[in-house]
Amino acid sequence: MPKISVEVPQELLEDLDGHVGDEGKFVNRSEAVRASIRKTLDMLDEIDDRQGRRTDE
Repeated sequence: MPKISVEVPQELLEDLDGHVGDEGKFVNRSEAVRASIRKTLDMLDEIDDRQGRRTDE
């Protein structure tokens, strides 16, 4: 799996970390970021569908 590097504001990282770990929804930051990317892309696809901009699939 390719690796990427991103810079995020401290406040955003702290919010993300609140969802990671034994008490969180995700095992680690990578899983949280992947889930967020998937969710965002799904939402963008839905918007494109509504606007008639998606032609793939």
